[in-house]
Amino acid sequence: MYKVGLTGGIGCGKSTVSDLFKHYTIPVIDADEIAYALVVPGQPALKKIQTVFGAACINANGSLNRGLLRESIFQDTEKKQQLENIMHPLVYAEIDRQLNQLTSAYVIISVPLLLETRMQPLVDHILVIDCPMEMQVNRVKLRDNLSEEQITAIINSQVGRTERLIHADSVIHNTLDMSYLSEQVNTLHDQFLKQAQ
Repeated sequence: MYKVGLTGGIGCGKSTVSDLFKHYTIPVIDADEIAYALVVPGQPALKKIQTVFGAACINANGSLNRGLLRESIFQDTEKKQQLENIMHPLVYAEIDRQLNQLTSAYVIISVPLLLETRMQPLVDHILVIDCPMEMQVNRVKLRDNLSEEQITAIINSQVGRTERLIHADSVIHNTLDMSYLSEQVNTLHDQFLKQAQ
């Protein structure tokens, strides 16, 4: 099975592109969705996070206080590393588990931190979703209600746009309207089907 690693900076439109591939009944394994599921109340990862980061990072209802944790890791690289050491092995183990259950011609594996975690060997093809930084900031502002300072900190913590594009086998430019995006996905879908043969 041909494995396409979909990546890109925050606000570039990875989820929108993933949804377009789903229209072709192509399975999408989403690392962000896996990470969210791993920290619901009762999951071992949440208990590990509480042990390392303290009870303050858990809300009264037992859920993860994502805002507090986000602030904590962006101010302290050591804490960021601790969180990654907890989460990344669990996320990649679940990706493997899901891959082993699939029989499709190709699969999209959406991993925002594919390059940062040096997991390029996991995939056969790297597809980067790209847009200018100003677009990223504006989209995330509308979506997540974060300040420009917070968004910039997140962008700066990720691999730079230039480096991401250097590693890309294909690039989707998410700078225009939905029909333009759909055309690019359609072209790549046909390409991936051929490469999967």
